Amino acid sequence: MTNWIHPGAILILGSILIPFLPGRIKKAYLLLLPALAFISVLTMHEGTYWAWHFLGQDMVVGRVDKLSIVFAYVFSVTTFITMVYGLHVEDDGHHAAAFVYAGSALGVAFAGDFLTLIIFWEFMAFSSMLLVLYRRTKKAYAAGMRYILVHISGGVCLMAGVFLQYSQTHSLAFNHVEVGGLAAGLILIGFILNAAVPPLGAWLPDAYPEATVSGAVFMAAFTTKSAVYALIRGFAGAEVLLWLGVIMACYGIIYTIIENDIRRLLSYHIISQVGYMVAAIGIGTEMAINGAAAHAFTNILYKGLLFMGMGSVLHVTGKSKATELGGIYRHMPLTFIHYMIAGFSISGVPLFAGFVTKSMIISAAGEEHLPYVWLVLTLVSAGTFLSTTLKLPYATFMGKDRGIEAKEPPLNMLLGMALAACLCILIGVYPHFLYRLLPYAVDYKPYTHEHLVWAGQILLFTWLGFYLYMKKLHTEQTISIDTDWFYRKGALVFMNFAGEVVAGVDSIVSEAYNKVFLRFGAWVSALSFRFDKGVIDGILDGLGRRTSVWGPVFTSRNARFDSDVVDGAVNGVAGSVVSLASSMRRFQTGHIHDYAFAILAGLLVLLNVFFLLS
Repeated sequence: MTNWIHPGAILILGSILIPFLPGRIKKAYLLLLPALAFISVLTMHEGTYWAWHFLGQDMVVGRVDKLSIVFAYVFSVTTFITMVYGLHVEDDGHHAAAFVYAGSALGVAFAGDFLTLIIFWEFMAFSSMLLVLYRRTKKAYAAGMRYILVHISGGVCLMAGVFLQYSQTHSLAFNHVEVGGLAAGLILIGFILNAAVPPLGAWLPDAYPEATVSGAVFMAAFTTKSAVYALIRGFAGAEVLLWLGVIMACYGIIYTIIENDIRRLLSYHIISQVGYMVAAIGIGTEMAINGAAAHAFTNILYKGLLFMGMGSVLHVTGKSKATELGGIYRHMPLTFIHYMIAGFSISGVPLFAGFVTKSMIISAAGEEHLPYVWLVLTLVSAGTFLSTTLKLPYATFMGKDRGIEAKEPPLNMLLGMALAACLCILIGVYPHFLYRLLPYAVDYKPYTHEHLVWAGQILLFTWLGFYLYMKKLHTEQTISIDTDWFYRKGALVFMNFAGEVVAGVDSIVSEAYNKVFLRFGAWVSALSFRFDKGVIDGILDGLGRRTSVWGPVFTSRNARFDSDVVDGAVNGVAGSVVSLASSMRRFQTGHIHDYAFAILAGLLVLLNVFFLLS
């Protein structure tokens, strides 16, 4: 079919009109765009669309197959739900950034070549950064800058890997990448950085808690899950991903036990849950890939609902530390119920979404005779139930009543949470609703006696341990140090270098400029003036006096030559000096961050030139 419409284009191009629409029309339009994107996904058929020949390569913007469709479904549905949740936001720029972000994620899902992938990949990075900056706090600005610098670095690695691979294969097609060699390694680094694989994932708990309330919900859905899609497409069966995923699952859950910030705790849970998906991609079997795609689908829904619940608490109370909250369930019962539905889903409680997807991954590990992987992922499930479904809601909603004045959030926020909660229950009760969308045929039955018994045992004993050791598991005022400590300190060293060395060189250049260029310009101007008055004027005046007949003519031409040629030359030299000085002043701002940016930009250019030449 040639009338295929890219759902990402609907969101990205549609965002242009947002600032020009009034009141209720704008709110209706904000819901219409993701609805149209969903309809586009619902009505599309498998095939290749929007393909053209460019620089000897086939560029494909619309590769539609079962893998891309399942991610497109959840991306478009989540965009609608999150837009309902954030409908009260009055900032047009925020809405536009969110639509560009969601549209770019859809662009990644349908990209059939690496060039298209990179374009949408970078659009995702910059538009999601805006969702952090729009919170307009000092911490948000700093986190947003760190966020984009990390993602630019990942983008450079991805681009370098793609260029190297093109030099070897003469193809930009985005298909399975054979592990081994520098090109594949750089592409893999670009993907796993966006998937927040440690030690490259500290950007996630650094930036997500500082984003706007609805912006954090968008971010929980797209960046890591689009990276999961890219890993499935490019590196399914790569054994290194199996062990990286297991490390991720453990790494994230450890930090959730000690974290105090409610949204940062949920951010670490993203890392842990994406670890399941990455491990499944490393296993590489059909059941494992189905499990990775299914778990990404449900994780977007219930993780978004978790962020909606805690975002509502932040919106109403203005507090984000668990130690500052407590006793608000009486004022926010609906928010509490919605949050607990998400908590039951992420913990794998029967009849909720996580139970029918996470178990696919664990079962795939068992089928491939990976007992240690099976055991670790099972134990991490217990940690998830403990931290997300027991400890965090108890500290936030129950716990000691601190006399906080709270109330339910606006109706649109409650409606957004209700929509996500209904889907979590629907998928848990009727898993075939999701299974039929997965890339491979599904012959998996989650509700077996064996599965129900061991899941019930894990949940029961975890609850019992929490009940017995509740006083020792209370939240504390802590600051978690992650691997971002290294690049924060590295950035400090770099800024000191920029401040001391580069600024020192700048002062030397400025001094040399003042002594050489300005003095040279003044000397040239003075010399020209003396030459004009002493030589040119003397010659012409002498000729004029000695030639009585031609005197008036010489006098007139002397004046014209003097004013047009000689004075013009002098003025031209002086103007050139002033123009050169003005141009040089633009590069001499005296601001350290300008010098740092110039150095980074130069390094990025040199890197790209190096890889292009290679």
